[in-house]
Amino acid sequence: MSDRYQKGNPGIILRCDIRHTTKGIQIFTMTIIEPIIRPPSEAYSFLLQITVGCSSNTCSFCGAYYNKLFRIKDINEIFVDIEKGASLYPEKRKVFLLDGDALQCETDKLLAILDKINFEFPRLTRVSSYANGYNISVKDNKELKELAQNKLKFIYMGLESGSQKVLDLCKKKSGVEEMIESVKRSAQVGIKSSVIVLLGLGGKRFSDIHVKETIKALNKMQPRYLSFLTLMLIPGTELFEQAEKGEFESLTPKEILSESYRIIKGLDLKGTIFRSDHASNYLTLEGRFPQGKPKFLKTIEKAMNGKLKLNPESLRGL
Repeated sequence: MSDRYQKGNPGIILRCDIRHTTKGIQIFTMTIIEPIIRPPSEAYSFLLQITVGCSSNTCSFCGAYYNKLFRIKDINEIFVDIEKGASLYPEKRKVFLLDGDALQCETDKLLAILDKINFEFPRLTRVSSYANGYNISVKDNKELKELAQNKLKFIYMGLESGSQKVLDLCKKKSGVEEMIESVKRSAQVGIKSSVIVLLGLGGKRFSDIHVKETIKALNKMQPRYLSFLTLMLIPGTELFEQAEKGEFESLTPKEILSESYRIIKGLDLKGTIFRSDHASNYLTLEGRFPQGKPKFLKTIEKAMNGKLKLNPESLRGL
């Protein structure tokens, strides 16, 4: 199970775990519909698949759920996986809900799942999930508060760009204002957000508006965490085909650094933890706003002037 995109036809696999106990060898199996992805920071979390695929799955740049049809798993199947996981890993403190759209579940079902997780994992500190603006916006504040009270404390949201123009061209279902409001409402009830920006998504034509509007959106959001990723064209996606036809022109590494520099320079964040350490990036940055901002800018300047080596293409990945 990797944070990298995996291509190919999805299938049902049995995740098999073997544990030696005083009663002999115990074998546990849990049904996982591949391929799956998770944030790098969830590497040591128990991964619980409650939905398959993404309910939108229209983004032109995304190959994460390449051939998956979206569905919500049966709650009894989910409960069995929780029980088996807890038997294997009773010490786990974090659970991450797969796939890309767990919050598309109705709140009552989510609360039942969270209640079961809390019961089976006695040392649990938090549950986290990917989230979209549209599946947060349909839940009222009471529902969000109930989810937070049941330890759904962290969401990962792909803003990608603060430009509605860029998002429309990429066919992203969630709108900018919807995502801004979702992050702010989640914060009010105690759900922290990690917001993702995709450098280079506007290509050469829309780089300036991508930068300008992303600054505005992030300053309104004031997310707890912020991550930069860099666009990589994935064969089979619509954006890859557009690039092949000359309809989309990717940025050079130096132009990517320029976008990163300009966005950071324009940010007025009060207490955001920043990471630009994903494998897709040419340069690693990590720290906190506002105190780390001068260092971020100085580091990028050095890289743009050739005084720091960039991560080679051979080591970049999703």
